[in-house]
Amino acid sequence: MAELGIPGLANIGSPRTLWAFLARGEVAMALGVVLVILLLVAPVPPFLIDGLIAMSLATSVLILMTALLIRKPLEFTAFPTVLLVTTLYRLGLNLASTRLILSHGHEGGEPAGMIIQAFGKLMMQGNFIIGVIVFIILVIVNFVVITKGSSRIAEVAARFALDSMPGKQMAIDADLSSGLIDETTAKQRRKDLELESTFFGAMDGASKFVRGDAVAGLIITGVNIVGGMLIGVFQHNISFADAAASYTVLTIGEGLVGQVPALVISIAAGLLVSKAGVEGSADKALVAQLATNPISLGMVSAAAGLIGIVPGMPLLPFAAIAIGAGTLAWKRARHKPEAVVADSGAPAEAEEEPIANSLAIDDIKIELGYQLLGLINDLEGRRLTDQIRALRRTLAGDFGFVMPAVRILDNMRLPTMGYRLCIKEMEAGTGEVRIGSLMAMDPRGGQVEIPGEHVREPAFGLPATWIEEGLREEATFRGYTIVDPATVLTTHLTEVLKENMPDLLSYAEVQKLLKDLPVEQKKLVEDLIPSVVSGATVQRVLQALLRERVSIRDLPTILEGIGEAAPHSAGVTSLVEHVRTRLSKQLCWANRDGEGQLPIISLSGEWEQSFAEALVGPGEEKQLALPPSRLQEFIRGVRESFEQAALAGASPVLLTSPGVRPYVRSIIERFRGQTVVMSQNEIHPKARLKTVGQV
Repeated sequence: MAELGIPGLANIGSPRTLWAFLARGEVAMALGVVLVILLLVAPVPPFLIDGLIAMSLATSVLILMTALLIRKPLEFTAFPTVLLVTTLYRLGLNLASTRLILSHGHEGGEPAGMIIQAFGKLMMQGNFIIGVIVFIILVIVNFVVITKGSSRIAEVAARFALDSMPGKQMAIDADLSSGLIDETTAKQRRKDLELESTFFGAMDGASKFVRGDAVAGLIITGVNIVGGMLIGVFQHNISFADAAASYTVLTIGEGLVGQVPALVISIAAGLLVSKAGVEGSADKALVAQLATNPISLGMVSAAAGLIGIVPGMPLLPFAAIAIGAGTLAWKRARHKPEAVVADSGAPAEAEEEPIANSLAIDDIKIELGYQLLGLINDLEGRRLTDQIRALRRTLAGDFGFVMPAVRILDNMRLPTMGYRLCIKEMEAGTGEVRIGSLMAMDPRGGQVEIPGEHVREPAFGLPATWIEEGLREEATFRGYTIVDPATVLTTHLTEVLKENMPDLLSYAEVQKLLKDLPVEQKKLVEDLIPSVVSGATVQRVLQALLRERVSIRDLPTILEGIGEAAPHSAGVTSLVEHVRTRLSKQLCWANRDGEGQLPIISLSGEWEQSFAEALVGPGEEKQLALPPSRLQEFIRGVRESFEQAALAGASPVLLTSPGVRPYVRSIIERFRGQTVVMSQNEIHPKARLKTVGQV
């Protein structure tokens, strides 16, 4: 048996092992279901019927108490399965007891067990007609009122749960993107949402079993009475009166032991599906919502008192209700905090939100026009929230720190398909996208020759065209780049974030990076901060690196570089240049081309001398004083050199001497912000250089 892959069957020979195997949950469950099915066909002795009926009654009470005391419906997600199993169990008991009643009902005594006999006599009270009428009313109450109502609630709850799922999903994704919840909480909420939809859908179907059980119970009762009387009169030759009395008592008793648990479980089902939206157990929810308003309780007391003094009405019960409700209203009124009332007599306004809350600033914010809200919950493509989450993860790997959470909200003042990107509440970029269309771009930079709306791509300003979805294949065949609206927005956000990384690296973010360093690096931080440099100085060095899009992921090496240079120079510029030297291998690796070479455009000796002579001021206070005419000439030379390199398919770096590199970079970042400027000290010895030009 071990070869079959069933654990625990290899050594099942001993009785103790066999008992342990049968006691396992899944085995016991499977065995129980098989035994329930056997009830439908196998004969059962009366004494065993009593035990099974007692178990049915106890189980129904357990289910009812569980439904009453749980805080929310999802705590009892097994209820649909329980409902199916218990319904099948009661039907099996009905068939087993029916077999006993029809076979031995003429013998008298307790042919179907003591419980059925006792229930029948209790309901009859010497008059089987009254018993039959009461039993029919009980079945009608269960079928028409409780079961039908529970089924309707479950049906509506399932429909609303399904309809509201997209909105709830969007709310979860928005909270995750804005940083209000973490990934673990979002996963749990999505799981709960899926469970809620599945649960109410299953309850909608399972409630049909309860209705069918009620109908089957009524039919079985009628068949038992008619069939039993026919068997007793024609087969066993007893009188009609004796047959009616005997078989009716047994049949009503048998019907009751099936309908009472069914009624209890139907009530539990009604409580469970009607509990949606109510937190806490049923008793606390009812007390919190019914017995906390002193005005309502006072009105109940007054109404009960007035009814009690009406002539002919019993005074005692209404007086007790009036006194109890009045006492509870008085106690609630004493403990309820009084509302602050203005001079005019109207209640004061609710407590205002603290003014300090208005000082909070969103580091990164995306405002969407009305028609772009669908991007948040685009079920057909990649959702905007998913792309932003992936973007934050990518930037963290590329640059070494986690960008702040992105808040997404609507702005009715924007164009319906427009968006705005804000960094620290200030506009950093705007654009428009077309929902239902695709943006096509020519990789060579030319205009797309496909019918559509010609625009400029918002991130880089390249020519682009919004085309219809049906033209995707043609655009792909022509070699155009195709992107969807969410990707256009995310690409624009990527460039905005790269441009504003220094501003987003706050002091708190730096402290978080230092705190998250491996344990073996903690001593480095302790030796460096604050005895050698301050935390603010470290922040400024990291910001300077990010300003030139240098990754700070290798934070230990950066801290080592700061520690080496800080005793000799406290200036941030000197610290940054020394750190860049320590990061030479990283810089060369990040700027290599497809062949593994580092393409460079060198600064000529003439310009090196011009920059060196234009530096004025002592030490760290040096400034560049280049004449405007020479500055324009330098800018023109840089543009020409890099344009020629771009035509040749190269993306080179500008190579300068260490002394002038910061000042050359300060000029170039104003007109070619993405151009990398490296000094000769930052070239790693193993780097393979390829000169493509000279300025």
